[in-house]
Amino acid sequence: MNSRIVLFVIALGSIALLALALYLQLYQDMQPCPMCILQRYAFIGVAIFCLLGAAGNAPKIGGGAGLISSLSGIGIASYHLWVKAHPGASCGIDPLETSLNRIATATLWPDMFRADGMCSTDYAPILGLSIPQWSLAAFVIITLLLLSVVFRRR
Repeated sequence: MNSRIVLFVIALGSIALLALALYLQLYQDMQPCPMCILQRYAFIGVAIFCLLGAAGNAPKIGGGAGLISSLSGIGIASYHLWVKAHPGASCGIDPLETSLNRIATATLWPDMFRADGMCSTDYAPILGLSIPQWSLAAFVIITLLLLSVVFRRR
């Protein structure tokens, strides 16, 4: 498959996941924690870099930058799962939340970028998985797809 098409599909998938996160927050009352917000930034990075790669003359560069964002997302989602597995370690009201909520994006679009939840909150699973597990799975799939774009021979 054409690298540009793969990048465009990854970007659309990332945007769809961000829309789902907003739906869960606004209509299912699942408040995002600081780790959730950082994962949103990683999905936005993936979407932006993949769109730039799909539209520009260097899809491998866009794919590589998207890959860095996706790998960051894997790290954040993995740490989020670690926090959930260790209830004594929470990222609730802490310096990370305070810092994230002071970034301009949190002021301009608080519904998307304001962290008001606790990382250890147990929401009902969706199809058997927690939201950070779904996020990790999405980042792994995105990473594998981006690896195929970056290391594809012409």
